Amino acid sequence: MARVKLSRIRNIGVVAHIDAGKTTVTERILYYTGKSYKMGEVHDGEAVMDWMPQEQERGITISSAVTTCDWRNHEIHIIDTPGHVDFTIEVERSLRVLDGAVVVFSAVEGVEPQSETVWHQADKYGVPKIAFINKMDRVGADFSNAVQMMRERFASVPLPVQAPLGESDHFRGIVDLVRMRLVTWRENTLGAALDVSEIPEDIRAEAEARRERLLETVAEADDGIAEKYLAEEPVTEAELIRAIRKATVSLKIVPVLCGAALRNKGVQLILDAVVDYLPSPEDIPPVRGVNPVTKAQEERPASDRAPFTALAFKVAMMEGRKITYVRIYSGLLKAGDEVFNATKGRREKVARLLKMHANKRERMDAAGAGDIIAVAGLKEAQTGDTLCSESKPLILESIEFYNPVISQAIEAKTPADQEKLPDVLAKISEEDPTLKVKYDEETAQTVISGMGELHLEVVVDRLQREYNIHVNTGKPRVVYRETIQKAVEAEGRFERELGEKRHFGHVRLALEPLARGAGVEIRNELAPETVPAEFHPVIEESIGEAVLSGVVAGYPVLDIRVRITGGSVKEGESSAIGYRIATQAAFREGCSKADPVLLEPIMRVDVLTPKDFMGEVIGDLNARRGEVESVNPKGPVTEIRADVPLRALFGYSTDLRSATQGRAVFSMQFLRYDKA
Repeated sequence: MARVKLSRIRNIGVVAHIDAGKTTVTERILYYTGKSYKMGEVHDGEAVMDWMPQEQERGITISSAVTTCDWRNHEIHIIDTPGHVDFTIEVERSLRVLDGAVVVFSAVEGVEPQSETVWHQADKYGVPKIAFINKMDRVGADFSNAVQMMRERFASVPLPVQAPLGESDHFRGIVDLVRMRLVTWRENTLGAALDVSEIPEDIRAEAEARRERLLETVAEADDGIAEKYLAEEPVTEAELIRAIRKATVSLKIVPVLCGAALRNKGVQLILDAVVDYLPSPEDIPPVRGVNPVTKAQEERPASDRAPFTALAFKVAMMEGRKITYVRIYSGLLKAGDEVFNATKGRREKVARLLKMHANKRERMDAAGAGDIIAVAGLKEAQTGDTLCSESKPLILESIEFYNPVISQAIEAKTPADQEKLPDVLAKISEEDPTLKVKYDEETAQTVISGMGELHLEVVVDRLQREYNIHVNTGKPRVVYRETIQKAVEAEGRFERELGEKRHFGHVRLALEPLARGAGVEIRNELAPETVPAEFHPVIEESIGEAVLSGVVAGYPVLDIRVRITGGSVKEGESSAIGYRIATQAAFREGCSKADPVLLEPIMRVDVLTPKDFMGEVIGDLNARRGEVESVNPKGPVTEIRADVPLRALFGYSTDLRSATQGRAVFSMQFLRYDKA
């Protein structure tokens, strides 16, 4: 198969808030480009890109899906991403490898919380964007308001290159402000047949005023257009498209389009805009990385002739086999090649190259710069690993993973399920780096941690459906600790006949509380004549065992200093058993006299919230016994840092979303143990 010229490749992602219409837009793109013969609808559970059973049932995207289609002799690789905050890693890793993004907004709601998140993620990786204001046919649709919200919420300049003809029930077509024409769609053709005509007289003046504003905005970003605009010379269509493309690629502006994907209006014009305004792999700066041998920064141009460099951005299990999605930045890759995993320092063998269409695969012989493909046969590769040629190694910037914010305990229902559970959870967490699994020795529970309640619900659902493992779920128990509040002295004496032999042990201990986080300190102040040296290790070891179980509720004891101050010896009767039992008795007696208390885990919580909800967020943290440490304004959002007991944080993720209309995000990590 002949390779497409690099300048004719587009790598784009479709991103948005949940329910803005991303998957519907992608389904229409596949239909109009001839990639699928019928339009799958999300609400019927028949969307091609939402192929997982969990996606079809819930009507949401959970896992990013990759496909390729052709438009105007260009090859477009598309990644359809989730909009739900619990699956934000899917958006993050997709944007890391894409050259451009189509951000979908609802004309009714405008800029929604998760669309702010994905917009900032795209900004972080310097991804050029075009915006599509969808649902223009819905009651309450307001194109100008959506554009105004983009202006206020983002640091980018929105450039409406289209205007709607009518809104809500009266939406009939689109005015193309670049080519100054009216586009309408013929009935009963599923939007495939469009008519191009002159702009009607009754809206011509408004269209010309909008085009004037478009030229002004482009002139501010492009000197060539500015000269012509100031000299009042006409700007040709080709010049204007070239200038908009240049300003879009350099992140100065964001072209804004409109339409109604569910009614099949405006989708072909998105494809035209992708080809006209979004960059090819040649238009973006060469990818940069660190040479693991020389530690020097190096770059690789987007060319088949440059040394091979690719980034693994997603791992998936398909029919029990591991496939790795990779973005090739430079060089060629053929089936059967050996590649070098520079991140792990290992060689890997490429068994097959696959072109993906959601969950369907097509074999390829070779792939080159600019391609997004799946590779079978890589055993070691994980999300974020760099694959390259061993003679010219390079490690690219990896992908940032978010820390889990919520945990749940699970246990297998049968011994057979228990046997399979650890291996299966390891496979799922390899696919999904935001899922963390740990076996808690203290509570004998397997605890899974993820980005939200829906995230964990989907993991449990997958265990059952894909791997036939049935589990019971519950809240993980909070693991407490104990400590003492005052210094005391205690002694333990043991004297008894066990079997045929008498055993003796006598120990004096001094117990002192230490500062939080100090741990356990054992000091041996015994003189050899008080207790023979051979018994000293036994006494120290016994204290080490005794601190594992406190007197309040049997939790480990922390932040305590235990001094071994004295004892006595009986010739012929002193024994290791005697000193072991005496030591533990002295420790327990000392703890009981020293005002023992429970300590609970305190978490450091970081909340990023829009300013409007700051009061509610702080009030809620106070109600959870949290101590607010700092409040830092960061542009339109505010960062609130607080220390909150873990016990009060169950369900916080859901409560925070309800309190802030889903617009706040938070992360938490263990800080210290403190008095319960």
